[in-house]
Formats: sequence, C-alpha cells, structure tokens
Amino acid sequence: MTISPRQSLPCTSPRRIRRVHPVLWRFVVGDTVEIVRASAISEPGEPDVLVITEVDEPVPGPGDLLIQVASAGVNRADLLQRAGHYPPPAGAPAWPGLEVAGTVLSGPSGWPVGSRAAALLAGGGYAERVVVPASLALAVPDGLATRDAAALPEALATVWSNFEAAHLGAGQTVLVRGGSGGVGSVAVQVAREAYGARAIATAGGPTRVARLAELGADVALDHRADDLVAQVLSATDGRGVDVVLDVVGAAAFADNLAMLADGGRLVVIGMQRGRRAELDLGLLLSRRLSVIGTTLRSRPVPDKARIMAGVRDRLWPLVASGRIRPVVHAALPLDQAPAAHRLLDSGEVFGKLLLEP
Repeated sequence: MTISPRQSLPCTSPRRIRRVHPVLWRFVVGDTVEIVRASAISEPGEPDVLVITEVDEPVPGPGDLLIQVASAGVNRADLLQRAGHYPPPAGAPAWPGLEVAGTVLSGPSGWPVGSRAAALLAGGGYAERVVVPASLALAVPDGLATRDAAALPEALATVWSNFEAAHLGAGQTVLVRGGSGGVGSVAVQVAREAYGARAIATAGGPTRVARLAELGADVALDHRADDLVAQVLSATDGRGVDVVLDVVGAAAFADNLAMLADGGRLVVIGMQRGRRAELDLGLLLSRRLSVIGTTLRSRPVPDKARIMAGVRDRLWPLVASGRIRPVVHAALPLDQAPAAHRLLDSGEVFGKLLLEP
C-alpha cells in the first residue's frame, strides 16, 4: 500500500514533512528529492523583502542542465522584479536571478558531471541549484574563475543581440551610455574586440571615467560634466555616432538622437529615467535615423538559444583568450541579497555584483 503524506500526517507540506519527519520523508519520496535555499521575494517592496527560504530542487527535463550554483549575477531587472514591476515569464521560478555559473550535476551529452557552466536564465538564479536548457549555457574556459563567469551571460547576450540589431560594423562608432554598469562595461570591450568599432562610453565622475579608459574605451566622458551632446560631437568631429546603446530611457531620448550621425541607430535597452518621450518624426525621416527597442528575458527559448549561439561562436573565444573579461565589483553571500540590491541601486557599482550561495 502506498502511504501518502496527506493521509498519514496533518502537516501536508513536503518541506515540513522533511524537516519534522525525516524518516517518513525518505520512505515516501526516497533520497532523490532535495530542498535547496533560495533568496525569494516575500512580497513586492524594498530590498528587505528578499528572504532566504527553502524551495524544491528544480527537476531537469531532456536537454537541460542541473547546475550547482557558485555565483549569480545581480541585475537591475532583479530590482524591478523585487519591487513588483517586472514579473517573471510564465514557467520561470518566482525568485530573481537571470544568470549563474557553477558546476554541472547532470546534463545531456557534451556536459559531463563536474564540468563548469555559465548560463542565461529566465529567473531563479538566486538559489543553490538551477535548471537551464543546455542551449543557453556556455562552458567556462580554463583561466576564468567559475565565480566571475556569472557576470557574463546576461551582459554578453544583451550586447551581442543589440549590436547585431543595430548592424554595428568595423570602423563605426558606438556610444555606450552607462559604460560603468554590468552591461556597459562589457559593451565597451565587445565593441572594440569583436566588432572593430570605436567605443565612446559615459560614466559619472572622474574616477569612473578613468576606469572606463582603462577598460578600453577610446573616449570616456563624464555625463555629469558639461553638455554631453557637445562632448560627443567634439569627439566625432561634429559627425555624431553610428550607434547609441542606451539604458537611460526617456530622459536621454532627445540627446541620444542629437548625438547620432545621419543614418544612425538608437538602441534602447533600459528605462532607468522614464519610459515616455516625444519624438520628432521629421527629424527621424530627414536624417534617416532608426530607433530600436529590445528586451531579452521574455523571448522564447529558441530565440535566446540563437542569441547564445552567436555569443558562443563570436564572443566566447574572446573571453577564453582574455580579450573580453568580466568586471566584478563585489561578491556577497546569498543571504545578503538585500544589501546587494541596495548597493546596486546606490549607483556606486562598477561592473557586476554577484551573490554566492
């Protein structure tokens, strides 16, 4: 006779059964079901709503990797999700986390147990274990620390897909707004190393501007200083840039168009300072400008797999050779996720923050 926990115990939660009745737990479900820790959102709100909780270990399907997480990237999308403004896509875990790196516990052919992987997720990275389609994973190369690899999947996929959408080419000039961020610090490197483009990047304050120059920006500008439009036009001999990669949103919209060369492309990937702006269609037509808006998280898996294939083929060899490298500001324990969110929101982070379970 099969004994159901619901029939035999007044406490029907599997987590509670395992904690209170470990012998019965092993009898009913064996040792194959595990409980892992995650930093979950108790309710939408400020950073302190992130709390450590126990969740069921994710179950891989055919073609999936099960990864023991060494570190998870912290992104602004996580802050929006925590505040209740960016719900996870259908089927994704409820807790945040869009990228991880760690050790493979199980997977399809080509992914031996114990190998190292960095992966792009739709959510759920703030946990000890994750499941992800193998098509969204990258083998961590020798010479790259597993922890640091978690700083790359989301940024590389974002940068690659948007530079492709903007048709960035060799010899062209790209302006990276927010060059000191997790995406921006990677975009500067990708523009130069993968596309042969000239990279102009912005940051706030002389110290951060100097770090952008060290990272490889051909021109590093302080967006807090004098008129940014004038600075960019001066740096391009009045021509403007071919592509603007923008995370600012509405507040920067008019300036972004003014900094484009004729035929230029504005790619909007963030709305940190507003989502509504006025557009002069006459300007768009007369100067043959394009405005492109994209997002990554909600795309279907085949679409993201195509993007990750481009990253794997074109960008990952540059990571393996050290020509593109992760920029890690700090790594905090998973139970300090609230502190990580506060730190990212402060504007003091250069590069990427990581959480370690």
